[in-house]
Amino acid sequence: MIKLTRLAAAALLSLAAGAALAQTGPEQAIKKALEPRLGDGAKVDSVTKTPYGGLYEVRIGGDIFYSDAKGDYLFIGRVVDTKTMQDYTKARVDEINKIKFSDLPLDSAMKMVKGNGKRVIAVFEDPNCGYCKRFRQTLNEMDNVTVYTFMYNILSEDSVTKSRNIWCSSDRVKAWDEWMLNGKAAPAAPANCTAPHDKVFALGQKLKVTGTPTVFFADGTRIPGAVDAKALEGKLASIK
Repeated sequence: MIKLTRLAAAALLSLAAGAALAQTGPEQAIKKALEPRLGDGAKVDSVTKTPYGGLYEVRIGGDIFYSDAKGDYLFIGRVVDTKTMQDYTKARVDEINKIKFSDLPLDSAMKMVKGNGKRVIAVFEDPNCGYCKRFRQTLNEMDNVTVYTFMYNILSEDSVTKSRNIWCSSDRVKAWDEWMLNGKAAPAAPANCTAPHDKVFALGQKLKVTGTPTVFFADGTRIPGAVDAKALEGKLASIK
């Protein structure tokens, strides 16, 4: 009778362990397996089973990776539906990196209105960024758009000086275009004039802006890099 009781107890313990594992699930197991292997104090924000290929989505900050059910392998790349050519990875990255456009501190940006200005974007640019100058040319050829430019000085200390001189000009937008399109530098800023460099830099870091130009749209999505006119018009047309 005592032997049977011990067996029953062992069985109950086994069932309890199995139930705990079921509650934990592979998601927690993957997170536990991956974090120490990634190094540099990397933190896995979430693990979610996907409906494709038995993969698990691993989110680390604003990036998406994929893992097997044990966390033994990490897949770095994009998942594309070959029937529809839908890029599932891009869609998820866009979703998790969305912002609330109305929360942007637009008083720290330069405002340019062209035509009716109904289409609105915000751009993070550095005055020493060649791709930003190319994108500024694209914007110069567009119409019916409002552009809020945040001078995001990440390339050099000289960027801070140039941005301050432009910000402190009597016509900021004109001074910015003169520099970005024609290479004409703005005059030195008065000693008592301050620019929102620190505020914009902190904002860019918070929004995980890692390069310039980075364009934010009214729906909260973003496009990094100097997108061409066709792609920009297409994106603007897709926003309801």
